[in-house]
Amino acid sequence: MKSQNKLVSTGLLTAITASLCCITPVLALIAGSSGIASAFSWIEPFRPYLIGLTILVLGFAWYQKLKPLKETDCECEPNERPKFIQSKTFLGIVTVFVIVMMAFPYYSGAFYPKVEREIIVVDNFNIQKTEFKISGMTCESCAEHVNHEVNKLNGILITKASYQNGNAMIEFDRSKTNEAEIENAINSTGYKVTDKNKY
Repeated sequence: MKSQNKLVSTGLLTAITASLCCITPVLALIAGSSGIASAFSWIEPFRPYLIGLTILVLGFAWYQKLKPLKETDCECEPNERPKFIQSKTFLGIVTVFVIVMMAFPYYSGAFYPKVEREIIVVDNFNIQKTEFKISGMTCESCAEHVNHEVNKLNGILITKASYQNGNAMIEFDRSKTNEAEIENAINSTGYKVTDKNKY
């Protein structure tokens, strides 16, 4: 039973670690300290291996739990119920939690508030579109964090950050903000602007 508890603990730990790079930006948003958002982005390359290890560990834990016991495997009373932490119910709860954690990058954007505001553009001449190349984004949560910070600025019309492309396409009113302010907002998340191109 101790080995099963170790398997469950290992499964939980690897699942949380695998999603830590995507959980941190949401925690940074909640804590109001956006600079720590990229703190665990270095974990992203290891994520597939951590997910694989989690699946193997929990799969083995379920195998151990479901395999028929031999007469010599158990020195307990036949009617003795296992402790909750050693039950199938607990293992089921842990498994559901692990699935939720591993899927976190796919629904993490839901934690970011949608900013809708009416922007009045006085002169179309002031509208500028710039692509900001950004390093360090690894999932949808990272991109949403960048969008959230940039949208706090006045004069932002459209913000589309993409972790796949490693950039943010931003359309803004030059009379209300500028590239330097936008770059500072992006850099405040912990991700860094490496280049920018005007369109």
